[in-house]
Amino acid sequence: MLVLIRGLPGSGKTTLAKKITREDGFVHLEADMYFTDEKDEGYQFEPSQLGVAHLWCQKQTLMHLKQGHSVVVSNTFTQVWEIRPYQRMAKQCSAKLDIYECGGTFDNVHNVPLDKIEAMRKRWDVLPRDLKKHLKSLKN
Repeated sequence: MLVLIRGLPGSGKTTLAKKITREDGFVHLEADMYFTDEKDEGYQFEPSQLGVAHLWCQKQTLMHLKQGHSVVVSNTFTQVWEIRPYQRMAKQCSAKLDIYECGGTFDNVHNVPLDKIEAMRKRWDVLPRDLKKHLKSLKN
């Protein structure tokens, strides 16, 4: 199974991913992990490496899916094209795909500037029909 969690910084993506990981035994991945050391300490964001970080996240996701693990990926996924590689991976590995959208307003742990968050909000894509069918409600 592949779960994608999308949302703006501070919306609760990582919190939800950690809950899924803890309760259901999923492997948790996100591009931000590329910028931390192996002990999950010392976050050092480097904007020029963001593309590399997302490719790393995709490769890790595919590797874990091929090994038969369930994976939860929490990234902003503001635009549909960012979701498409994961949709293809799920299909390639015959994994069920679920998508959650987080809309909370909490402190963003990486101190993303408000102007950057607003730019992300402006480019937010509504999911097209082929992806909307994978959208799950956060209300339980």
